[in-house]
Amino acid sequence: MSRLTHLSASGEANMVDVGDKPATIREATAEGRVVMAAETLRLIVDGDAKKGDVLGTARLAGIMAAKRTHELIPLCHPLMLSKVSVELIPDASLPGVIVTATARVTGPTGVEMEALTAVSVACLTVYDMTKAVDRAMRIEGVRLLAKSGGRSGDFRVEEAS
Repeated sequence: MSRLTHLSASGEANMVDVGDKPATIREATAEGRVVMAAETLRLIVDGDAKKGDVLGTARLAGIMAAKRTHELIPLCHPLMLSKVSVELIPDASLPGVIVTATARVTGPTGVEMEALTAVSVACLTVYDMTKAVDRAMRIEGVRLLAKSGGRSGDFRVEEAS
């Protein structure tokens, strides 16, 4: 990468013009983790959290957040997403919850920010719904795992080093 695409020659932030780019199928997958006490994870898995279904609520929050990424992140284009999926997997070895999100669009720009936003908000929702019993939780490892489509080509985290 030779330059930041959202900065003008004089250093001003600008939205990238994607009007002349061809619409292609683009997909991105991101992940993150919420690390917590084993007792907190047990509450989530058993469905005993006072605020309700933690995993179901976090899944919906992540999907909703992906759809509103352009309202949250300056200079992101509004996209007509064709798919957003959010998966939350309890993992006793952390202990915690692993969150993975995939976003897909047919358009002139990528969906990495939508996948990352979905993961971030899903993680925040898990935290919010269980913070009364575990304020020491931490959100970590939010990152892009893969992207496909577009001029810059495909990316997979194991290929990057």
